[in-house]
Amino acid sequence: MPTPPELSPEQRAQALAKATEVRNRRAAIKVQLKSGEITFRQMMELADSEDAIAGLKVLSALESLPRIGKVKARRLIDEGGIAMSRRLRGLGAHQRAFLESATDN
Repeated sequence: MPTPPELSPEQRAQALAKATEVRNRRAAIKVQLKSGEITFRQMMELADSEDAIAGLKVLSALESLPRIGKVKARRLIDEGGIAMSRRLRGLGAHQRAFLESATDN
């Protein structure tokens, strides 16, 4: 197993700050999804331009949608042929189209 890189205290502080920003951005997007402020399609458009959102797991994003719980989210992932560990940036064109059409209200 490779060893992690040696970081100076300043580099470590910068990395921790960046990780906190990413977590906060992902949490904010999930809240917006849950409240209906944005749609799954709009979130996917944001994922094209923001790395923080692109790194969000598909399962987590689906579970954040209104009226989609854990069971329905897993069912959608299975029907779309998507791995449970897949992140938004890793979705193929067909998988993305499937999820966008399945989550349109």
